[in-house]
Amino acid sequence: MSIKSDRWIRRMARERRMIEPFEPGQVKEADGRRVVSYGTSSYGYDIRCSNEFKLFTNINTTIVDPKNFDPHSFVDLKGDVCIIPPNSFALARTVEYFRVPRNVLVLCLGKSTYARCASSSTSPRSSPNGRGM
Repeated sequence: MSIKSDRWIRRMARERRMIEPFEPGQVKEADGRRVVSYGTSSYGYDIRCSNEFKLFTNINTTIVDPKNFDPHSFVDLKGDVCIIPPNSFALARTVEYFRVPRNVLVLCLGKSTYARCASSSTSPRSSPNGRGM
């Protein structure tokens, strides 16, 4: 099986409702503001995170068993921003719903844009006032 092109993604979204809501193009601006891009790209589809997050943080310094998580280690968040504390991670729900055919394998990668979102005060080269050196 080959890698599916953006044409195939558009056709499947139109004919089989594979992605809903579907954006046939690459959106980089909304209401005159630049946004983290979403929609169909070359050989892929950039999804959007909804405003619902499940934040895992080990504030109780308990032993973390991946097969038996302590429910007290999770915090449900709803908002436009999710600040992830050190030694934590967040799970997010997508805005889009996917109906992927059984004979298709989907690979989901984190967007590097999200990894670069950091305050200047967290930079190792910044001063205490957050203005840099």
